[in-house]
Amino acid sequence: MVNIDEIIVGKSAAIEELKKLVDAVAKTPTTVLVQGETGTGKEVISRAIHELSGRKGKLVSVNCAAIPSELLESELFGHEKGSFTGASSSRIGLCGAAASGTLFLDEVGELPLPLQAKLLRLLEQREYRPVGADTTEPFTGRIVTATNVNLEAAVKNGHFREDLYYRISIQELYVPPLRERIEDIQLLAYHFIEQ
Repeated sequence: MVNIDEIIVGKSAAIEELKKLVDAVAKTPTTVLVQGETGTGKEVISRAIHELSGRKGKLVSVNCAAIPSELLESELFGHEKGSFTGASSSRIGLCGAAASGTLFLDEVGELPLPLQAKLLRLLEQREYRPVGADTTEPFTGRIVTATNVNLEAAVKNGHFREDLYYRISIQELYVPPLRERIEDIQLLAYHFIEQ
């Protein structure tokens, strides 16, 4: 059994509360939105959710801001041979790789609007269509998202779909920056030295 203290380092009141929430959320199939500033450990929280969930599949991570938008759909959903120039063979996407596991979408606030619609379908219908395919594939994984973007503001200014925001934020977790939990600095320093 995985120990949450081995994954999330810290003893501050804020981190202890976050650990309780992570432990509770991990045992549910719910979609989770992890929010916090850059460098606060959103990916660590996502890994903790996955490892404590007991899911048999693996954690598959993708940074939505690091992949060019024209390639992101193929990365997420896969593609059929010949579906575009350079597609010399069929390829399973990250959704397929996350079967029975967890798909972690980091920087979800950077997804282009057309892909937001496809992610919404994935969440609502639990299926996706690989690029160039005639049929859909079932999605059996869990989705955890993270962002440092204020998604409520992004919804208001038209950069993020409101319906998608409500789908990914069923459970929201906030990771406080280190300046709000200075008592964790020494523990983190020892942790990184050990690594």
